[in-house]
Amino acid sequence: MQISETKNEGLARAYTVTIPADEISGRVDTEVKRIAPQVKMPGFRPGKVPANLVRKMHGEALHADALNNVVRESVDKVVAENKLRPAMQPSVSLGEDYEQGKDAEVTIELEVLPEVEVPSLDGLKLEKLVVPVEDAQMDEALERIAGQQKSFKSAAKTKKAAEGDQVIIDFVGKLDGEPFEGGKGEDHGLEIGSGQFIPGFEEQLIGAKAGEEKTITVTFPDDYPAENLKGKETTFDVTVKEVKTPTETKIDEDFAKSLGLEGLDKLKELLRGQLQQETDGMTRTQMKRALLDQLAEGHDFAVPPSMVDAEFQQIWAQLEQEAAREDDPEAAMKEIEGEKDDYRKIAERRVRLGLLLSEIGQANNVEVSGQEMNMLIQQAAQQYRPEDRQRFMQYIQQEPMAAAQLRAPLYEDKVVDFLFDKAEVTEREVTREELQAAIEAEDGEEAKPAAKKKAPAKKKPATKKADDDAAEDGDAEAVKKAPAKKAATKKAPAKKDADADEDAEKAAPKKKAPAKKAAAKKPAAKKDDA
Repeated sequence: MQISETKNEGLARAYTVTIPADEISGRVDTEVKRIAPQVKMPGFRPGKVPANLVRKMHGEALHADALNNVVRESVDKVVAENKLRPAMQPSVSLGEDYEQGKDAEVTIELEVLPEVEVPSLDGLKLEKLVVPVEDAQMDEALERIAGQQKSFKSAAKTKKAAEGDQVIIDFVGKLDGEPFEGGKGEDHGLEIGSGQFIPGFEEQLIGAKAGEEKTITVTFPDDYPAENLKGKETTFDVTVKEVKTPTETKIDEDFAKSLGLEGLDKLKELLRGQLQQETDGMTRTQMKRALLDQLAEGHDFAVPPSMVDAEFQQIWAQLEQEAAREDDPEAAMKEIEGEKDDYRKIAERRVRLGLLLSEIGQANNVEVSGQEMNMLIQQAAQQYRPEDRQRFMQYIQQEPMAAAQLRAPLYEDKVVDFLFDKAEVTEREVTREELQAAIEAEDGEEAKPAAKKKAPAKKKPATKKADDDAAEDGDAEAVKKAPAKKAATKKAPAKKDADADEDAEKAAPKKKAPAKKAAAKKPAAKKDDA
């Protein structure tokens, strides 16, 4: 095997590897001898099939396997002998004129990680903005919980249902005049205006009274999971059995006990802890961004264009998804198109910070333990359907790059915590609004949104009442809003944090991933690195 370097410019490397024909044929011969005793052929006793017939039957497949193996080994040898640290998987291609019996000429192209000087951590200073939990926040949180634990009392039979009231209903859904599966419910309690049912259903119950029968016409959303109902106009025969009005929930000992707690003091203690945890998370975000800004200011080394391109593609895909959710997707896309260069600079910053954090971590023996990695895999597997979880776990174990991507956020957090411990930290008490303003100020260009962001829906806490309601619904699932679908098991999910630098370390896995098996054919042309 002869190796020649053909390119060494900046971080780009290219090599030509010549693999002698006799080395490939020798491997084929070895494989023929290995499998011959197992080959069965009419007219021959088991294990007595001549080698030339075995070669005739399986020669093409054996040659392809031998070629793939020797090409893969050539890539590993190039990386090892030249002490390369590939930034991404090398591009491997086989000469177009290759045929059996000839020497194989393989071209290997790759980009390497830059040599990054580990910075001195002396003199690292950070300010920690601390937000104490105020009584007003506690009161607001208690009111919010009380509002979510609504109770209702029966109203007079003459009471017309209004928004915020609860109606007890029986209903039967029909498609083209025929009842459909999952469209029936009995004694279902529905709060008008809660958004529990598909759009248009609840609004048509406003003004209804106990004992009234109505036929409601609604159109199912185009993205509804049931194929037979997507975008279809349906009717629901509804019987209103009772109208109930909301009652005021008193925040007292009994209320706390109804939530399964010892008393009001325990509820307040838990709430204070949750609120403090939330503001502590904001404080960490502020400190982390300040830390990354300091690191970014002191380093401006070259980064592999392929890594920048890959990071930019992730950013751009996220922006496209956000734009698609806007009222005017075309206008939103036009806005971000004008800022494309800015987002590419963000991608470059992320990659550079990722490489820098990786080097700092390695130089200071920061590790993600095997136990921590197993926990990460198990947690990520929960995002998939039960029947797909084992396949996902096998995928992570077999794909080093996927494992590195999964490991990266935790590894980055551990490096950041290490740097926090090394820094001289001063605390300053501020309000929540001041902390939020500081975070937004540190965002700078990195916090640039695709368009105006929509407020996320607040999650309702799981309560016994919610469980009871679910059990009471019977088969009334078809009229409810569809839950989010679970992703198919194809690749490890790449979680994207809102913080522009949160996943910077993804771009630089701590341990070098081995090269994948190279296909023994010429691959499609690579995309140009922008």
